Amino acid sequence: MQQKVLILTGKLSESSGKFVVDVKDMPEPGPGYVLVEVHAAALNPIDCAMADTGLFVKEWPLTLGFDAAGVVKKLGEGVTHFAVGDKVMHAGTHVDPAVFTFQQYVVMRAEFVAKVPSNITLDQAATIPLTMATAALGLYDKKQKPFGGIGLTPPWEEGGRGKYAGEPIVILGGASGVGQHAIQFAKISGFSPIITTASTSNEEYLKSLGATQVVDRNLPLSELSSLVKQITDKPVKYGFGAIGTPDAQDALYDVVASGGQLLLVKQPTIDEAKLAKGDKYVGRVFADVHLPAQQEVGRGLYAHLTRLVEAGDIKPTKLEVLPNGLAGIPEGLQRLKKGVSALKFVARPQETP
Repeated sequence: MQQKVLILTGKLSESSGKFVVDVKDMPEPGPGYVLVEVHAAALNPIDCAMADTGLFVKEWPLTLGFDAAGVVKKLGEGVTHFAVGDKVMHAGTHVDPAVFTFQQYVVMRAEFVAKVPSNITLDQAATIPLTMATAALGLYDKKQKPFGGIGLTPPWEEGGRGKYAGEPIVILGGASGVGQHAIQFAKISGFSPIITTASTSNEEYLKSLGATQVVDRNLPLSELSSLVKQITDKPVKYGFGAIGTPDAQDALYDVVASGGQLLLVKQPTIDEAKLAKGDKYVGRVFADVHLPAQQEVGRGLYAHLTRLVEAGDIKPTKLEVLPNGLAGIPEGLQRLKKGVSALKFVARPQETP
């Protein structure tokens, strides 16, 4: 059987680059894999970066996509914890470009697939995997280079839920997909206060996710430290930079107390003179549970993800469904590049004309 896929022929910044809806053979699940009929695929900024610059691309043409939800259609040898017909969600991986999600069917390693509980839709489920894993790996993966976390105890492990009660945390970019899930994990872990930056229009929404204070992102970053001190007199030992501009990174570094830890989603650009002091740990997260060094945390995360979502601990992001299935993704990526707030675009590959 064949399926429809969205193919990018080359970098969009070059004349050879364009999106094309094409047809190719459906994949077959090998041992330990499942075949998923993709009903919803979410767009992420990493898709824009790869399309524009060729970031992480080893060869063209390429199918993009890092978020998916759908229905299990076939089980590979040895897979026993899923059944045909199960609704599931998962993320694509740089480790194997064949499993990117802008296609109608995809094979995925079963240990990094989670069942979708009945309290959310497949469209909603597709908004969760990538940004959720970024937040979880950043907070709970071990300290390691070049990519790792800050080594906190995961809330799905014994003694992890609420372990950091009374500890303040500052999360820059709370309305981003990663920021929203960082707030939710911080709440489960017990952090308080949970201070984040965002536009005032998103304040109530972010507080519904667990933020206790929302600092207007339009205020000068130079004022962030003093504003945080007005909220809490405790030293801030933990910072999460869900946005990665140089001035934002510097501001977050200044907020975190000596001996503290901060986590960044982009390459650190913090002032070298500050880093030379060596009194704060700076980690950088890379959101791929398939990476060998991150699989241990990834397995624990996916083993408990269904229950976390079912309990409302982890919530989907607000979404907008794009028209025309895979054919609507290119325009969605253009809109995403222009900037959206507290929103994910979702395509339905099965609705491709």
